[in-house]
Parts: sequence; structure tokens; C-alpha cells
Amino acid sequence: MSGTPALLVTCTVDAEERARELASALVEERLAACVQVLGPIASVYRWRGEVEAATEWLLLAKTTEARFPALRDVIVRRHPYELPEIVAVPITEGLPAYLRWVAEATA
Repeated sequence: MSGTPALLVTCTVDAEERARELASALVEERLAACVQVLGPIASVYRWRGEVEAATEWLLLAKTTEARFPALRDVIVRRHPYELPEIVAVPITEGLPAYLRWVAEATA
């Protein structure tokens, strides 16, 4: 893969409307080329020593390493959770034309 390495960033939120608003903001601000919203999903996690369960919506954002810090900051600023999930996974392989598009759409 050439150019700026691409990332897949995952994030969960508590409501579909909030997920759609966040997805739109990330794309409009050119921080992500595409954000898919999936849900509802069931999440089970440990928080403050207790096992919790919640219904959430999952965002899958395609971005670049260069845009990740700004994307992360926007999510943190807009997110309702005290500790939002923001996980970035490198995209090590993919259709070259798609990966070029991700880089161009976030430039």
C-alpha cells in the first residue's frame, strides 16, 4: 500500500441519532472518508467494577493515520460517555483504488 496508511476506527454510542450525527460530522469535516453505522448491538462490559450491558450503535470509520488525531478529538468532544471507545486498527491490505479514495476524501 502506498501513501498515507489507512485506519479503521471503531466507536460506540448510545443512540442511533447520535451515531448518525457523529458519522455525518466526521465525513463533512473530511476526518473520515466513510462511516458506517451498525445497530442496535448488545454490548457487555466491565465499568467501575461491575458488569454492565447496554444497547449501542457501532460506527466504523475509514480514515488515515494523518487524520486520526483530529478525528479522535472530534469524537471525544461530541461523545456523551465519560470514556468513549475509540479504537484504530491499521488497514494493512485493501483494494488500492479504495485506499487511494480514503486518502483523497480525507485530504
